[in-house]
Amino acid sequence: MDKNELISRFHKELRYESLIQGYIREETEHVVRHISMFDEKGFIIASNVNVGNAREIIRNELNYFSNCKQDFEWKVYSYDKPDSLKDILDQEGFKIDNPEALMVMKLDDRHPFLSNSPFLSVKEITDEQGIQDIVVLEDTIWNESHAELGERLWRDKQNNPDSLYLYGIYENGQLVSAAWMYLETNSSFASLWGGSTLPLFRGKGYYTKLLTVRAQKAYEKGHPFLTVDASPMSRPILEKHCFCCLAYSYGCQSPTTQK
Repeated sequence: MDKNELISRFHKELRYESLIQGYIREETEHVVRHISMFDEKGFIIASNVNVGNAREIIRNELNYFSNCKQDFEWKVYSYDKPDSLKDILDQEGFKIDNPEALMVMKLDDRHPFLSNSPFLSVKEITDEQGIQDIVVLEDTIWNESHAELGERLWRDKQNNPDSLYLYGIYENGQLVSAAWMYLETNSSFASLWGGSTLPLFRGKGYYTKLLTVRAQKAYEKGHPFLTVDASPMSRPILEKHCFCCLAYSYGCQSPTTQK
């Protein structure tokens, strides 16, 4: 499957047709929006706009989410049209996050991930305490609160346990590396998240171990395509394991709504 075919599949399954736990999907002529059912941030995952109507539609969406009393993220990919969409959002008051690389890989029986033996050091996390350990880990690494993330992970794991798999590596009772994965609804994709390791424990291959166990689970569950929004630190590791970069993504954060 070539790059354009991968982009087409990703765009169809994970943008236009995506169904996300905890969100109400709404499709209009111009956007696919997701409204949080739990007073979290909403998002627009796909859009169909042009230079002539982009500003009007952006302002309409700002009003719409304001009426919902939700901030939101407008996700822009480098292949989206118009080419200036990210710049227009910036001009309309959105905060543009640093770019992330959209990395995708299709697994098959020959991939080394699938022939590796289970790693005894990797623990599947299924309980609330384990998810709280992930929150503490993320807080420590990024120096900001991940309480909302913890609430969402625990809620999703309770409500639909077979769609979310979480893994961690502990040393002396402390979680030092963790990652999770969603098996996307009605899709051949599994989306990979996290992959965070405390600085003192990096260089031990923990990221690759967590990548491997998630790939094995995804393939076992019938999701051969893996996708990651990768940071510059993660991208070289992913490329080493046959992921390819399809595009770049930009999280565009709406101006804060007064609630």
